Amino acid sequence: MTIEAIGTARRWSLLGIALAATTSANVFINGVAFLIPTLHTERGLDLATAGLLSAMPGFGLVLTLIAWGYVVDRVGERFVLTVGSALIAAAAFAAASADSLFAVGTLLLLGGMAAASSNSASGRLVVGWFPPQQRGLVMGIRQTATPLGVGLGALVIPRLAESHGVSVALLFPAVVCAASAVVCLVAVIDPPRPPRSQAPAEHLASPYRGSFLLWRIHAVSVLLVVPQAVVWTFTLVWLISEHGWSAGSAGAVVMAAQLLGAGGRVAAGYWSDRLGQRLRPIRWIAMAAALSMGLLALSDWMGSPVSVALMVIASVITVSDNGLAFTAIAEIAGPFWSGRALGTQNTSQHLASAAAAPLFGALIGVAGYPAAFAASAVLPLLAVPLVPSSDGPSKTTPGR
Repeated sequence: MTIEAIGTARRWSLLGIALAATTSANVFINGVAFLIPTLHTERGLDLATAGLLSAMPGFGLVLTLIAWGYVVDRVGERFVLTVGSALIAAAAFAAASADSLFAVGTLLLLGGMAAASSNSASGRLVVGWFPPQQRGLVMGIRQTATPLGVGLGALVIPRLAESHGVSVALLFPAVVCAASAVVCLVAVIDPPRPPRSQAPAEHLASPYRGSFLLWRIHAVSVLLVVPQAVVWTFTLVWLISEHGWSAGSAGAVVMAAQLLGAGGRVAAGYWSDRLGQRLRPIRWIAMAAALSMGLLALSDWMGSPVSVALMVIASVITVSDNGLAFTAIAEIAGPFWSGRALGTQNTSQHLASAAAAPLFGALIGVAGYPAAFAASAVLPLLAVPLVPSSDGPSKTTPGR
């Protein structure tokens, strides 16, 4: 079946399924961060320890991203999305019934290993079913899964934790991932690609061999994801502990910021389609991220109420580049390497995000939030000169 044969409505429905599956996985991956206030106030964990527990899904994620990408390249997207979502649900249900924090942390790690499935598979599903002139937009839409997952988790999980405890709060990602597994099993169609036996040798060769283009994109994305991770992980507890907000009000602000961030990703993707480039907008977004985080640090240090508005602005800017990098990587890597290339991209980003939670939690404990925000502002500045000047040639049109 070709891209043309499947029809416009079916392609967009597959985008919706990919978005829902990845959103569900991100409720699990990022939603644990919203247990930090409960763990901090009710169980007496310091921010570094609570941040480490919230990072366990992220650590699990980086262990298996490339492996799941290999399975996508070899077996297909439907299998990976269905099995992966079911395994996340199983891990979350088990974590909800576990007694000790050690057991919860172990199960969160295992759930993160399963959650890696959605990243490569859903990205490849979207790129494989849409033509090049729409890929920036549709990958931007698919990339809204992360802020949507974070926002949904922020809206629901803190309230459940506050009123019913950590165990009940963990049932929420378990239920949404179980529902996602059923939908993927029934409705996903793998995108077309030529048989490996008929593909030219250059399409089967590693895109990393003889070129630093993909490596530079990976490095830029690592530097840009840290401020994003800092904002996502600590905004809720910052609003509650530093500004005296209730868990419900703080969660609503985080949800609003994530919805705006989702819109930022879609706008950036559409922008890249109009420019015909994926990488030039990333350089501009990196400069804006450095400026917004720097202003946030300054306003928070001065105790200005403007800092809350700047936190929302930083939340939008720092997530806007992700879809552009994913689209560029999938196009450059081609249909026989895009799963592994996207897995490598996700591995590097999620490893940086997972490490950022405990490291910046410790920095906040020692030097305060303004110092952590200021440190986050330096990294996008370092990313600016690393952004490649051109997207480079694509091996082929993915999915054809």
